Amino acid sequence: MSLPEGLQTVVVTGQYLHPDGRPCRGSVLVEPEPAQLSSAEQGLIVLGRAEARLDESGRFSLELLATDAKGVTPAGWTYRVTERWSDAPSRTYSMELPATERTVSLAAASHGNGDGRRGEVTASGRTQPSGGDGRGSGVQVLPRPADPLIYNAREHGLAGDGITNDQPALAALVDAVGDAYEADGQGRIIYCPPGRYSIRDEGTRWRSGVSLVGAGPGVTRFLLANPGNHADPTPLAFFTAVQHGASRDNHLADCTFARFEIDGSGVALSKYNVLAKGLGMQYMLRARFRDLYIHDTGASGLGCDHLQDTMIESVVAERCGRLGSGVEMGGAGIGIGIGGWGAVERLTIADCTAVDNGANGIFVEMQQHLWPPPLGIRIIGCHAEGNRFGISDWGAEGLIVSACTMIRNHEAGYDVSALGTSTIAGRGGIVTNCVIDRNVRDGLGIGNTPGPYTFTANRISGNGRYGYWQHNIGGGNGEPAGDIALNGNEIWANALDGIRVDAALTDGALVDNRIRNNGRRCEPGVCREAENVSYGPASLCDPSADWLPDGHLGKWLAVGTERVIVIGNTATELRLAPRSPGQTTAWTADPPPQGAPYRLAHSPATRAGVTLAEVAERMTVRGNRVWDSQHPKTQTHGFWITERGRCGYGWIEDNNFEGNAVEAARFDNSPVGGCWSHNHGLDDRP
Repeated sequence: MSLPEGLQTVVVTGQYLHPDGRPCRGSVLVEPEPAQLSSAEQGLIVLGRAEARLDESGRFSLELLATDAKGVTPAGWTYRVTERWSDAPSRTYSMELPATERTVSLAAASHGNGDGRRGEVTASGRTQPSGGDGRGSGVQVLPRPADPLIYNAREHGLAGDGITNDQPALAALVDAVGDAYEADGQGRIIYCPPGRYSIRDEGTRWRSGVSLVGAGPGVTRFLLANPGNHADPTPLAFFTAVQHGASRDNHLADCTFARFEIDGSGVALSKYNVLAKGLGMQYMLRARFRDLYIHDTGASGLGCDHLQDTMIESVVAERCGRLGSGVEMGGAGIGIGIGGWGAVERLTIADCTAVDNGANGIFVEMQQHLWPPPLGIRIIGCHAEGNRFGISDWGAEGLIVSACTMIRNHEAGYDVSALGTSTIAGRGGIVTNCVIDRNVRDGLGIGNTPGPYTFTANRISGNGRYGYWQHNIGGGNGEPAGDIALNGNEIWANALDGIRVDAALTDGALVDNRIRNNGRRCEPGVCREAENVSYGPASLCDPSADWLPDGHLGKWLAVGTERVIVIGNTATELRLAPRSPGQTTAWTADPPPQGAPYRLAHSPATRAGVTLAEVAERMTVRGNRVWDSQHPKTQTHGFWITERGRCGYGWIEDNNFEGNAVEAARFDNSPVGGCWSHNHGLDDRP
């Protein structure tokens, strides 16, 4: 706060540290009470709030008006101090700052609440020990009553010692707090200080108005296990339609889950159970999931359905779905069932990370075939890596996916299909400004959607089969997709075609894309046995080889009865995909022995920038540049219509197909009707 000259001020400094010596993160907010004072010399003084962020060492410094400054009225005013931590609950207290001390301390321990932080601060050049009362420098810290809406778990029977089963005490506390919410409509917080909270043999039925907050991932940890009841999936918290009658009229409201870790590695089941989640609630209103680390759960990590007016942010989910094969329901890092609230479900998933999960990294899934697909869902700024699918739209209307990274996923970086429980694919979605790179098979796998769908301003590169693949799977909608648009994308260095259409399209659009250097899978087949061939957990080394980098990208490597996928290669080494998400080896057991023979199939002869291998009617293809700038070139053609493909009555204008390895275009089936003009490399002839 800016102060007039001539007034008596005090400098407040301090340092905040965790018990292990790590600096705290956050800020100290100071607000005068009242905000308006007066002085005979200065007149009206309006004091604003002052906030100092802790630096990298946990220190801060502020210059403040003394609360007994000469000539300032009214007398007896104070500051309200709020310590705002990103890794612990905030706390507030009042403080007087006498002018007799030019520099005073603000000791975290002088008003401790048992959260484990300590303050090491300076007062008049002296070091005040942790735990001091702050009065040696003349500072008066005025205690405030404990907040009746915050329940410290340690004071209500939870031990947090990693040995005691804390589930019964947690369940009793949740019921007590839930009863209080039902009585007065005021939400309350269960705060779990740092510790290891063992949750065994049973999950906790959650209640409305109950929030669970810890001191941060890695600090407050919930350890799930079921040694005494192997039939129970033991989620930390759950509330479902089947077990508890969850519905629109019987929902959870005003619940926050924040700043803790869930470790599901202790749950063992004789068969897969979709409820073996970290968090598994259905029908929630105004829920918040924030700053969570969920890992090694048997099914989905955060697996909640029908979320209205809800935010999921800064959640990290790793190695979830470990008890499934990747094809059962659930098994995602973050899996959200949708449709229960009707045509609009307002949900935002932001700044989350999903790595090495058994099924999806992040997905939304329509739960009933006859429900209307809901609008209102957004996935923003997320990272999906090493999952079976990165991010999937299995039934939303108008899903927005923006500024996400989808890399090294096994099936596809982004998937729209009928794989979900209701066999309903998403439609009307927008995927924009994303990086979709080095996925084991496809970058974008799109199918079973009636359309529309828009992909704009994305990087789609280095994927092991196609950059974009239009296809349908059995059991879902097989009618032509309408109004699929790819606009302004960078599509490059994919193993086969940059864009491949293997399912019928109508009124599609390819506009202003740059499609280059695809067809990287160009090396001939190999069948070789040599003593110097060696195998690692995820590699093959053949010192006699001389392969073009990534020339075997996406191929199946056969060694005896083993078949594994190549995710890249140098001149002499093949890099192999893990057997499944979260694994470190490509093989079912030990690597093959030295000198074991191996086989790699031949590469397809034609690898185009754009391939139509199905019926595409009334397509707009305009303003694209499709070329190869490598040496040697691997993208054989700019545009290819296969024998099965058809391009009927389209507008193919102002494209540049020059500069490919073989020729600009290949037409195994001649285009029908439409307008072809000003296409470089085609001489305006289809």
